[in-house]
Amino acid sequence: MVALSRSFDGAALPYDQRPPDERPIHTADLPPTPVRDRNIVAGAWVEAPASVRSLGRDLGHEQVDYKRRIGHWLLWRSGPATKGDARYVAVDSRDLDRQYTFRLFPDGTGDGAGPSGATHTRFRSWKEDLRDHE
Repeated sequence: MVALSRSFDGAALPYDQRPPDERPIHTADLPPTPVRDRNIVAGAWVEAPASVRSLGRDLGHEQVDYKRRIGHWLLWRSGPATKGDARYVAVDSRDLDRQYTFRLFPDGTGDGAGPSGATHTRFRSWKEDLRDHE
């Protein structure tokens, strides 16, 4: 069973119903697993690079939400989790300038390079590339 964060009211919520958490947070304090009761927004991340804060602006999305750690990678998303126009970024927690993005298109297809240098069309394979290249 996955332990859920209980810092707001304790209830796990669908991603699009989670309130934004704008309390300042440092890189070392970003949780390793998904937060299910709120969305930690990039604006709250004290060390956030400008590229993360503006991740989905060109797609019409102002909010960028923290998703989880994959090894030392910090995963952020701007846009819907399901089929939609969205972009993910993985930021190396040891070198915040080292980043990889994955674009999810409305038809469910995707495109993004991973740290191996391979280009991925599936979000799952992109995340596996992150996991395998710490």
